[in-house]
Amino acid sequence: MTTSIAPDDPQAPDVRRLLAAHLDFAHEHSPPEDVHALDVSGLCAPDISFFSARDHDGALLAVGALRQLDATDAEIKSMHTSAAARGRGIGRAMLMYLLDLARSRGCTRVSLETGTMDEFAAARSLYRSAGFADCEPFGDYRRSPYSVCMTTTLD
Repeated sequence: MTTSIAPDDPQAPDVRRLLAAHLDFAHEHSPPEDVHALDVSGLCAPDISFFSARDHDGALLAVGALRQLDATDAEIKSMHTSAAARGRGIGRAMLMYLLDLARSRGCTRVSLETGTMDEFAAARSLYRSAGFADCEPFGDYRRSPYSVCMTTTLD
C-alpha cells in the first residue's frame, strides 16, 4: 500500500472527523486544563502547517502539524493516526516528514507536549525512538503530572 503525506485542509470533512477523535481521546484521558490539542480553527492559524497521510485511494490515515515558534524552533502539534491505521508505521512516517520539514526551514530544535498517562505511552515511545527527550515546559506549557514536554535537536 502506498501512503502519501501532503498539505491538507483541517476543515475537510474526513479530517474534521479524525481531529474530533483526537480531541475526544485527549479529553477522555487528560484533565481539561492539560488538554493542549488544537481544534480545527487553531490548526488554521498562520503559524501552523497542517498535513495528512493518505493511502493510494485517498483514505485518511493520519494527521500532523508543525507550528513555527521562531526562526529556529518548531513544535509538533496534532499528531494522530486513525485507529484502523495504527501499527503500520504511519505515525513514524508523519513524524519524520515533520522533522524533515522543520530541518528544511532551518530549525535546529523541535519540541512537543504529550500526556503522561498509560494511554499516551505509544506516542512517548515513538517520540523517544526519534531522538526526543523530556525537557522543561516551553512556550505557554506549565509543569503538570499529566503532561510532559519533549524536545530534539536537528542536525
